[in-house]
Amino acid sequence: MRTHQEVLELQTSGRGMTDISERLAAVVRRSGVRTGLASVFCQHTSCSLLIMENADPTARQDLEAWLGRIAPDGDPRYVHDAEGPDDMSAHLRMALTRTQETIPVGEGRALLGTWQGLFLCEHRTSPHRRRLVVTVVGE
Repeated sequence: MRTHQEVLELQTSGRGMTDISERLAAVVRRSGVRTGLASVFCQHTSCSLLIMENADPTARQDLEAWLGRIAPDGDPRYVHDAEGPDDMSAHLRMALTRTQETIPVGEGRALLGTWQGLFLCEHRTSPHRRRLVVTVVGE
């Protein structure tokens, strides 16, 4: 059994979704694992990871709009607002999504579906530097 781990650092431009599928594919290639699993873990509480449609950007726009309705910025009921009106809403949006995704690896590549991409979802309105831990295990 082989284990390979890398930390990816990404600079976001503020709220939105960044396709990180190619970055994951590169880590899987460097791992040398032919069959196994790739785990991607986000080390933050105001951004998240999602496997989402990668063909039509309106699907991502609709998701962002939905998250905005569920967890709006500046809600006066929020107590936690130390870093501004998008502070608690970012944490809530993260809680509604995921901080880790596991993707099967086969024939030396991440086995995402035809219309799937792996996305980093930035929930803060300002740019941030984000760290993702990618662990690939298998043979």
